[in-house]
Amino acid sequence: MADKKLSMTPPAGGMPGRPGGPHGGPGGRFAEVQHAENVGATLLRLLKYFTGEKKLVIGVFAVVIFGAAFGITAPSLQSSAIDIIAGNKEGDLLRMILLMFLMYALNIGAQLLQGLMSGKLSQKIIKRLREELFGKIVDLPVKYMDTHSHGDIMSRMVNDVENISATVSGALPSLFSGVLTIIGTVSIMVWYCWQLALLSMVTVFLTVFATKFLSKRVRKFSRERQSLLGRLNGTVEERVSGYRTLVAYNRQEATGAEFREVSDRLTKAGVRSDILSGVMGPVMNCIGNIGFVIIAAFGGWFSVKGLISVGVISAFIVYSKQFSRPVNEIAQVYGQLQTAIAGAERVFTVMDEQSEDMAGGPTVSCEVASVEFRHVDFAYEPGRPVLRDFTLRVPNGKKVALVGATGSGKTTVVNLLMRFYDIDAGEILVNGRDIREISRAALRRDVAIVLQDTVLFNDTVRNNLKFANENVTEQQLEAAAEMSRAKEMIAQLPRGFDTMLTGAGENISQGQRQLLAIARAFVADPKILILDEATSNVDTRTEKAVQDAMQTVMQNRTGIIIAHRLSTIRDADLIVVMDGGRIVERGDHNALLKKKGKYYELYMTQFAGIET
Repeated sequence: MADKKLSMTPPAGGMPGRPGGPHGGPGGRFAEVQHAENVGATLLRLLKYFTGEKKLVIGVFAVVIFGAAFGITAPSLQSSAIDIIAGNKEGDLLRMILLMFLMYALNIGAQLLQGLMSGKLSQKIIKRLREELFGKIVDLPVKYMDTHSHGDIMSRMVNDVENISATVSGALPSLFSGVLTIIGTVSIMVWYCWQLALLSMVTVFLTVFATKFLSKRVRKFSRERQSLLGRLNGTVEERVSGYRTLVAYNRQEATGAEFREVSDRLTKAGVRSDILSGVMGPVMNCIGNIGFVIIAAFGGWFSVKGLISVGVISAFIVYSKQFSRPVNEIAQVYGQLQTAIAGAERVFTVMDEQSEDMAGGPTVSCEVASVEFRHVDFAYEPGRPVLRDFTLRVPNGKKVALVGATGSGKTTVVNLLMRFYDIDAGEILVNGRDIREISRAALRRDVAIVLQDTVLFNDTVRNNLKFANENVTEQQLEAAAEMSRAKEMIAQLPRGFDTMLTGAGENISQGQRQLLAIARAFVADPKILILDEATSNVDTRTEKAVQDAMQTVMQNRTGIIIAHRLSTIRDADLIVVMDGGRIVERGDHNALLKKKGKYYELYMTQFAGIET
């Protein structure tokens, strides 16, 4: 089994059973709906976040109720005004018109207030949810990060949380408002004339049928378009990033033909999807016009028969429009609500994961630290052991180097010492105490690590160094930079220690990033220093300078060095050669060369040009 790296690279397959990227199909009203596995439990858990904002929730629903009431009342006043004008009813026309305008104005005001309050409610709930989720993520074990797609985790933090936010701010108030509007509108329509109300319902069935028929087909072509778009983007990205290889092998024409084939299919799918999406608006308008024709024709006939007045006909026209609008909105909101609940379920799945166990006591107080592995067995996956009966003692203040082929288990030794993973059998002792009895926080305070894959943050050089110890003084910071041979390099940066590193350090070279990582480890002032290919990206001259610095820094520290470049570990107190998860040789540089074993083969391969 390949050696597990501390860089926590996600597995190629992503998280089993979950999409690896942003969920959902294309945006818009026909975006593919995601469904939760346990809707009831997820919805109840999500609703608990509303309990902390009771006043705001009550305020939103109160505004929605008043807004719906104003919207339902206005057409009735309009009907009365028309009947007064037609002489079918007695009353004050001016007063009726003013009341009608007042109702419409209050309805608009309620909608504006609803938007403001629901937006505020959404942001408060999402802030709490996002903080809890991020707090959970930073408390998860390294094993979880190693076995789950990083893209999927980020999708839950960004896409799923945003879906929930959109639903809280827009969908839920619209759903509640739509239900109230439908109930109120139907009630008044039936009260005015139940016969005309029933005839008006014909358009509702037509609307539901047309929406279902068209949306099913739009989703089909939208899925195809998104799939082809992803394939097209992947093709472009690969060919642009590998342009030198493409040109070197004269693959321009073949690549162009492949691009055109996918592009043609994407165009056809896009045309079909856009045509069907574009048809929806005219179809809905046509159905609405059919409703107006029904109301006008039958309403006129009922008016002639004396069943209703002209004002009632005008009110029915407005109410029929009010009725069809929330029906369409509810159909859309339902899909959005399902997607939000599915997103909430994905968020809660992460939040329900077991946090890293930080229980345990302090480390044994000592100037330096000894490390001992006793008959350690470990496997990342059951039945595929990485370490087998691994026994090693690293005395106080000594420097031990681990060498061996890729996958021999070198970095796994570090993973276990840092308690990123717990061993399957055996013991790991620090100063004679089993590390399972020591809290992970206390253990890691005594250990600093420099990885081959340098990780820096979008911050100043100073804050990146202080990441290892936020209480470090300016003098200690400069001393660490000088010991790591990074001080001269930092001085050459535009603003020295205050230079902002952008793109996680992309504005400096890889070698400079590695020097900063080494300096950061020195800032931590650890008892145990772990170097995992720490000088692999620096030039030979800088490497020699860093090695000289390490000799000084590690004089009173226990050091574990993982190296493929054997020139970096000649002066190690002990060199351990690993193969297949076992120690096959141990000794100093000269003794191992004399044995002409595995270490000799590795050394001669690098320095004597032996064919491999």
